Amino acid sequence: MTFKTLDDLDLRGKRVLIRVDLNVPMQDGRVSDDTRIRAVLPTIREVLDKGGKPILLAHFGRPKGKPNPQMSLAPVAPALEAALGAPVRFAPDCVGPVAAQAVAELPEGAVLLLENLRFHPGEEANDPAFADALAALGDVYVNDAFSAAHRAHASTEALARRLPCAAGRLMQKELEALEKALARPERPVAAVVGGAKVSTKLDLLGNLSGRVERLVIGGGMANTFLAAQGLEVGRSLCERDMLDTARDIMREAAGRGCEIILPIDVVVAEEFKAHAPSRVVPAEACPADAMILDAGPQSVARICAAFDASRTLVWNGPLGAFELPPFNAATDAAARHAARLTREGRLLSVAGGGDTVAALNASGAAQDFSYVSTAGGAFLEWLEGKTLPGVAALEAC
Repeated sequence: MTFKTLDDLDLRGKRVLIRVDLNVPMQDGRVSDDTRIRAVLPTIREVLDKGGKPILLAHFGRPKGKPNPQMSLAPVAPALEAALGAPVRFAPDCVGPVAAQAVAELPEGAVLLLENLRFHPGEEANDPAFADALAALGDVYVNDAFSAAHRAHASTEALARRLPCAAGRLMQKELEALEKALARPERPVAAVVGGAKVSTKLDLLGNLSGRVERLVIGGGMANTFLAAQGLEVGRSLCERDMLDTARDIMREAAGRGCEIILPIDVVVAEEFKAHAPSRVVPAEACPADAMILDAGPQSVARICAAFDASRTLVWNGPLGAFELPPFNAATDAAARHAARLTREGRLLSVAGGGDTVAALNASGAAQDFSYVSTAGGAFLEWLEGKTLPGVAALEAC
């Protein structure tokens, strides 16, 4: 990848349009989790330190191209100001006279947050006129929202073609981590792919099987692969219409020299609920009236051995029903082992995706991974080998 960073831009006296992800959880009209706010602070602070005027572009929810008071970014401004420790002003529109006046009146040392981009249909339509209106508000464009880079929207794609542009520090950190994990990895590489359904991760499995030496499949997906091998899985979640596809994936992986690691023992229960009575059985011995809810201890030992034999790890998805204890045991144990290897300098570990972040946080292992992405869809599409419009636009700057 070749893209400019903040090191390549002269920001003094410049109006700096920064695309950020402030799509934060809200409760009772207030921000309930400021993780995404804190993630963009380094870029905002650096722009301020270099004499630039940060003008923040962001979306919130899915207002479908129309103003919606419930999806206004106004409540985010106080939380951003508290986290930043600098004045944050808010403009009730992101283009037009109101926005232009707010930009003109922005004093040095302050930040301007513009209203939800998606209140205008031109944002998601990647409309050239809307992109022109945004570009008129700034002198320089910085994209710090990798989480939105898989969308070809006006603020992520077209704007980069209208102004001098660069990646913000969060975007830079994310792209460098992903490049180390997949584009230029230290080998051998292991990958963990979990989750409920094979059908939602076909592209991911296809791409990874040609890039990694070991591919661990967990969660409900593993049940489909076990069934594809002729094993009974009882009342477990299983996509029986995907059995031929699972067999094709295993055959292609073998041809590429990729070892697929499936559970050899499983934790079964008769009820899908927390603390349901459970027991460990061999993978081929799931009772007809039970369901597989986690990988067993022998499977975890095998997964950890795969990590020991690897230098790079990519992780997307849990190994079991981690939200329901004790069926978080396999995910927690494997994650903590990967975290320990990372702390010891023996493994580069990169993880991402919604459930993945929640599972690693719950295990206490997230803080020791080399990089944990909160990007969700963009992270997944990158792992699938797809071109991200927001990244391609930065590379073309």
